[in-house]
Amino acid sequence: MSIKRLLATLLATAALAGAAHAHAPEGTVRPNFAHALPNVPGKSLVAVEVSYPPGGASAPHRHAHSAFIYAYVVSGEIQSQVDDGAARIYRAGESFYEAPGAHHRISRNASKTQPAKLLAVFVVDTGEQPLTTPDK
Repeated sequence: MSIKRLLATLLATAALAGAAHAHAPEGTVRPNFAHALPNVPGKSLVAVEVSYPPGGASAPHRHAHSAFIYAYVVSGEIQSQVDDGAARIYRAGESFYEAPGAHHRISRNASKTQPAKLLAVFVVDTGEQPLTTPDK
């Protein structure tokens, strides 16, 4: 992987973490992994860990237009609603996805007493910014 592509991927990861912090004031976002996909030119795989304290939530948001997102609940319970689908609670070991352009209406810890954590894995155009945009 070229230095230019590596830097673009790392900047994308940092931007994602910063943008996610902006719309998740009651949670934390930690970059987990970022790498350009060598067999898919122009695409990168970016993963972040989102931790919600009891009762924590993110504001409704959208992600980068090119982003396909796979979310895996690592611990606790996450309530999520994507587009006009039903709101659902996902427990540790369960997963969901967001198609490119989807509107993530609800993303929050379903518990008021226990923390929750999910791993969000993005397949996104390398360098596309911003990666997360909260609703206005």
